Amino acid sequence: MRLKLIHNIMVLLDGKKTAKSLKDEIAKDVVQMIDNEIEAPHLVAILVGDDPASQTYVSAKEKACQSVGITSSIYRLPSKTTEEELLQTVDFLNNDKEVDGFIVQLPLPKHINEQRIIESIDPAKDVDGFHPVNVGKMALGIDAYLPATPAGIIELLKRYDIETEGKHCVVLGRSNIVGSPISIMMGQKKNPGNSTVTLCHSKTKNIKQIAASADILIVAIGKPEFVTADMVKPDAVVIDVGIHRVPSKKTKSGFKLIGDVKFDEVSKKASYITPVPGGVGPMTIAGLLANTLKAAKINRGIN
Repeated sequence: MRLKLIHNIMVLLDGKKTAKSLKDEIAKDVVQMIDNEIEAPHLVAILVGDDPASQTYVSAKEKACQSVGITSSIYRLPSKTTEEELLQTVDFLNNDKEVDGFIVQLPLPKHINEQRIIESIDPAKDVDGFHPVNVGKMALGIDAYLPATPAGIIELLKRYDIETEGKHCVVLGRSNIVGSPISIMMGQKKNPGNSTVTLCHSKTKNIKQIAASADILIVAIGKPEFVTADMVKPDAVVIDVGIHRVPSKKTKSGFKLIGDVKFDEVSKKASYITPVPGGVGPMTIAGLLANTLKAAKINRGIN
């Protein structure tokens, strides 16, 4: 049943709750595989260096794998690892039949060419969906591993039964990881999709006015609380992809997490909005698990 806005009541797009539902479905599939004496999916993460955020993300992915029965392994490499050494590790995993999919956690140390590493991954094991082959298939609407964050956004819109057809969708940010792919996916002849899409970036003129014309506003611009209430159309759907750790005197840790959207202001105008944390983040990890399960099914010949 479609959720409707009643008397300007805002609906929170609960990514944590929605991701749990998706993970429960994945866990059932994994249990069925094991019950049929089929090996569980196996996901590997390569972590180069000691970037705190990357370590946190990889640990979260490891815990998520454990929660659904997916086998998880982490290759921890020192920051001084050379590009050639990393390429050798990628080649080893490409040829390891026990590994269904793997990711190389970004960002990498500056002395390593990220694009070269991404292009060295076997597209059939590229569960991050970053390889040019998967990006190309995604753009053409051919079945592929979709980038986890855009896939998570699409799943969130779908599960909340949000109408996207014919709507004006504005995307702020053109990164290869989020902005560009979600702009393509929202314009495709699918549901969710069939939107009229405007992609904005740092060189866009009148960005505030364009944002304020959006029925669906997806914000992945990487600037804390960039979007304010005057940039949002009344009753717009707002998806906040950003996450920033900022000082706070109100928390025991001395920090709090905020997004690219000024939530307190914008939530009063939006019909639907994602919180930070607990919105897009959990859906991203769930999307990665879904890609891993998909890879395992393909490898084992399961429809």
